[in-house]
Amino acid sequence: MILIGNSRGGARDLARHLMKDENDHVTVHELRGFVSDDLDGAFQEAYAVSRGTKCKQFLFSLSLNPPADANVSTDDFERAVNQCEKDLGLTGQPRAIVFHEKEGRRHAHAVWSRIDAETMTARQMSFHKMKLQDVSRELYREHGWRMPEGLADRSKSDPRNYTLAEWQQAKRVGKDAREIKEAFQDAWAISDNRASFEHALKERGYWLARGDRRGFVAIDHHGEVYSVPRQAAIKTKAVRERLGEEDRLPSLSQARQTMAQEMSAMLSRLCDEQYEKAATLKAEHNQRKQRQVDQQRQDRAVLLQRLREREQREQAMRQARFRTGLAGIWDRLRGEHKRIAERNRLETIASQNRDKAQRDALIFRQLSERRFLNAQAQRRLEQIKARKQELEQDTKRIADVAQGQDAISVVSQKRRGPAKQGQPPAETQPQRSISAAFGNAAERERGRRRNRLRQHRSETRRGRDNGPSLDR
Repeated sequence: MILIGNSRGGARDLARHLMKDENDHVTVHELRGFVSDDLDGAFQEAYAVSRGTKCKQFLFSLSLNPPADANVSTDDFERAVNQCEKDLGLTGQPRAIVFHEKEGRRHAHAVWSRIDAETMTARQMSFHKMKLQDVSRELYREHGWRMPEGLADRSKSDPRNYTLAEWQQAKRVGKDAREIKEAFQDAWAISDNRASFEHALKERGYWLARGDRRGFVAIDHHGEVYSVPRQAAIKTKAVRERLGEEDRLPSLSQARQTMAQEMSAMLSRLCDEQYEKAATLKAEHNQRKQRQVDQQRQDRAVLLQRLREREQREQAMRQARFRTGLAGIWDRLRGEHKRIAERNRLETIASQNRDKAQRDALIFRQLSERRFLNAQAQRRLEQIKARKQELEQDTKRIADVAQGQDAISVVSQKRRGPAKQGQPPAETQPQRSISAAFGNAAERERGRRRNRLRQHRSETRRGRDNGPSLDR
């Protein structure tokens, strides 16, 4: 378990902190060496003794935090506290032990008075951090828990040493070429004019625009440009007949701005919905947690009452074994009284261990219930958080597209993954389209064929206009 300790003053503040109601359960397990039977009074006693010295930090506070999923018994906590007390040089000093339970986790706090009442000096706490780390390592090995890397290897305690999974966040959704063609062809089939076609495309996630090279194009929310005639498998003449001249269409930059405005409004609404879901989930979780905590406190009160009643009955039974009067004197003379007293002592210890085991069993069961409840809420919150992050990334990407950045290169860079060592990050690399980066031999060949065909038609048209040749 992780052990964190420090010397401090402020007795009243520490007592108030340890008894905070924000914990599900708070149990003052032990007050040793104090006259008072409550935590605040005990710490005030330590403060009163410290007034006879020059020590300002008269308390040593230690927190004991086991792994989140570990069930640590009360005896194990006590052994850990005793070991720390021995190694820190606080043996015999007045101390208090408090157990806290919150969010399905159980941990303990131990507080000692540093002032030796006989010598009226403060116990030295030199190198207490190193001593606590040694005890912590021993506890991890003893219980077979997985030791944190920062505890096993001090060089790995740097908080900047995150795993790749903690840094990488990527979302890429590929598109099937057939699905794209089907979307354009369906929109063309159900429309009979420009307005209906534009509306049908928008329902499928595309915005109609006027291309820089091609007359009729459409863009998606990634900013990728598609040729309408090619995707709809129709001729440009047919498109022009139904949609009119392409000059009446918005330009690509205007279409990007329109797309960004509409998508941003939609994403903003979706983000608000996720925030509302998260708030609702937290409220529901808090209600369920409060009901569970109330029920657990009631169960503990019932168990403690039952244990007290049984303890009283057993004490009365053991006391009844001693005979009174002359018979009691005779028992003392022949040693029977001593044998009964020893038997009662052993039975009392066994009863105390049994009661402690029953209390621990109830605590472990309740911790398991809290962990299950927390795990459910945590999974749902993680899902909502992931959706919010995706929406925020989409909002940023769409804003970049609206500013005219080439979204295709952004998509390709994200698909390739993070930059290798020595390369600049993706956001600082120049934006290039896939065709510009890799070249598109097929597209260039089609362009050459179109140019040759236009040249041939032009020459044929000029020949008809000039009439038949005299040489023929």
